[in-house]
Amino acid sequence: MSTGNEAPATWLSQDAYDRLQAELDEHIANRPAIAAEINARREEGDLRENGGYHAAREEQGKAEGRIRYLQELLRTAKVGEAPTTDAVSPGMVVTIYFDDDTEDTETFLLGSREIASTTDLTVYSPESALGKAILGGRPGQTCTYTAPSGADIKVTVVSFEPFSG
Repeated sequence: MSTGNEAPATWLSQDAYDRLQAELDEHIANRPAIAAEINARREEGDLRENGGYHAAREEQGKAEGRIRYLQELLRTAKVGEAPTTDAVSPGMVVTIYFDDDTEDTETFLLGSREIASTTDLTVYSPESALGKAILGGRPGQTCTYTAPSGADIKVTVVSFEPFSG
């Protein structure tokens, strides 16, 4: 039984997992080069007016943030096919229509944005306003969510199926 506290599992295809692992390995392998760049810039003199030093430190901060993010994502990700379910869940390709217009449809993947580069589908996070609204939905179920613009948007789930990547 879910307590509502845990985040939905992030399902990644083996290909997506391998690609993200390669990116992580590349960032880790690049650490010495970034450190060397910082040291070289530090030796140029006054750090208060050394744009190259500050740029190198900023690059290091971004790289370390990405390393931590990828490590956590890969540590907790489920690899393989998302389990089949009778309700919308992460790892599903979902088709919805907007308001009461059955012609105004959108099909997208509900899942991690990290998988976006492996598919031509638009990817919505389960944590997004739309994602939260349709999680657990079934075909024919209508949900309303508040868009970032503040507008209330009504969508109806048409269908869903596991993402095959």
